[in-house]
Amino acid sequence: MALALVRSDLFFIMDKVFEQTSSVMLRAGRPDDALKCGTILYQAIRVIAEQHGFVPDFPSAEFGADMLTELLADPVVYSVVAAAEDGRVIGSNFLWEGDTIAGIGPTTVDPAAQNGSVGRRLMEHVLQRAREKRFAGVRLVQAAYNSRSLSLYTKLGFDVREPLANLQGQPLGLTIPGRTVRPATESDLAACNQLCYHIHGHDRAGELKGAVGRGTATLVECDGRVSGYASEIGFFGHAVGENNEDLKALIGAARAFGGGASMFRCATATCSAGV
Repeated sequence: MALALVRSDLFFIMDKVFEQTSSVMLRAGRPDDALKCGTILYQAIRVIAEQHGFVPDFPSAEFGADMLTELLADPVVYSVVAAAEDGRVIGSNFLWEGDTIAGIGPTTVDPAAQNGSVGRRLMEHVLQRAREKRFAGVRLVQAAYNSRSLSLYTKLGFDVREPLANLQGQPLGLTIPGRTVRPATESDLAACNQLCYHIHGHDRAGELKGAVGRGTATLVECDGRVSGYASEIGFFGHAVGENNEDLKALIGAARAFGGGASMFRCATATCSAGV
């Protein structure tokens, strides 16, 4: 189980946004940080998952490094790295800046460096950037069992918006009566973005356009009109549908659950999936 959290009141003064911690330095992420940050990502997620008896979201440090290699090279994703006094990388955070509502994460700190406010500094840094960039709000997803990070996010003003179920397994190869699923194209972007805006009050146009370019985006039609879409059925994808039948059609038609982890997250109460 995971939790989707949002914050909309970015335009305020944070008393301790840049509170100095002499032993920690924040700097911009670089491509050569991918291996170290990816290893920390895997270790941090594995430790907290195993403490609560869960399987880690990511299968290996190599998987984490590959994922962060992509993020560190993405021009619409801002990255910040925390380093100790001796230059050792001890954490990282990311701000997805391609849409009206910015996404935060993954936010991770080396288990050996936790409980020293490093995570708080990483979060405050990206929140300050989101404020300076004048985003309407920010969103993130966290494991429901991680009470320490939930406490931090609550202190930073986030509200829990939706519980998400982590679903793992193999593609289903199912069809839903009355629904047709096909690849999404550039000509479908307007209809898909309008649907997302109607359901959520904002669109994720930048993310969807990138998915169309990568060939991972699909849409579902009902009675000859677009009734749902998915940037990808996978860990970093998102999906929107008018109702659950539309989401079931998108999930059932997925040839793979993307992201390398063979999993996706699904909202338990509303017609949306992903992060």
